[in-house]
Amino acid sequence: MEAKSEVTIKFSGSLPTATPLENKKVAIEFTDQNGIVFTAQVNAKSWRKAETSASEFADWAGAVSGKLGVRTENGFEIIDAGIQLFEKKAKEVKPDVGVAVADAGASS
Repeated sequence: MEAKSEVTIKFSGSLPTATPLENKKVAIEFTDQNGIVFTAQVNAKSWRKAETSASEFADWAGAVSGKLGVRTENGFEIIDAGIQLFEKKAKEVKPDVGVAVADAGASS
């Protein structure tokens, strides 16, 4: 039997703390609700994209996913990590939204 442990850490409110590294990577660190600290290295380009999304989206949620790595002093390392931000859409749906978007696109 072969098993792989993969992990996804979800976050919202603010981006995790990031430290630039060599090889076009950024080290990020965050603590979950149980006080477990997760550290990961993500591609610097992906990090910049996440920063841009965080500033452009009114409401968003993020996720860092990868393979569960070695246990650290107070948490775990995430290996081969990637980061994504998703815009949270408003739950309320208005019937005229599609028309407004089409009109806005036509006038630009």
